[in-house]
Amino acid sequence: MIPSIKTAQDFPDVERARHEPNGLLCMGGNLDPQTILTAYSRGIFPWYSAGQPILWWSPDPRMALLPSEFKLSKSLAKTIRANKFEVRFNTAFASVISACSKPRSQQSGTWILPAMQAAYIALHQIGFAHSAEAWRDGKLVGGLYGIALGRVFYGESMFARETDASKVAFAAIVEKLTRDGFQLIDCQQETKHLASFGAHPIPRKEFTQRLQELITLNSDRSPVSYWTL
Repeated sequence: MIPSIKTAQDFPDVERARHEPNGLLCMGGNLDPQTILTAYSRGIFPWYSAGQPILWWSPDPRMALLPSEFKLSKSLAKTIRANKFEVRFNTAFASVISACSKPRSQQSGTWILPAMQAAYIALHQIGFAHSAEAWRDGKLVGGLYGIALGRVFYGESMFARETDASKVAFAAIVEKLTRDGFQLIDCQQETKHLASFGAHPIPRKEFTQRLQELITLNSDRSPVSYWTL
């Protein structure tokens, strides 16, 4: 049986997550900002489809990228030098998450449901969720969004309407995070695309230990964000 939770205080230890499907920890609860921030600070994230309860995950291993190990390909570096795209941060968060929610080719649905979009927009409004955007000729053509806690950035999803648009946005946010002293980028699931940037899987125990080192808490045990513009 999958444990059921009601509040953020009910999250089980991540080591209790199932091996199959990898990382499924519990279900239920809500998508209130404090619940989501508590989950992320413990290495847990929500991911579910329409018709399902809220499902919470903590896979092992965890795909992660150290900003210092980011790999910039020659072709992408050439695109960046050409200034084909203008990169902005946090100017169109709702549009970015809406674009990310559109089903990809050969996909019939999305996990970025309206409730998820509303939850992350609320997190954006209080300074924890952020977007990196690629613009061309005044149009949003690519980007990504994620959560910043302490010196950790949790990448959620990206989209591109033009070739390399999301990659340029990703390279820009890695540069910013490096400059701001962030030391870990959570990529959640292992993919060849993320691996091409230098991301690699690390044991969940190591990942959660890094979170304890890099996430600062207020006196009320609420996570702090160091994102600056």
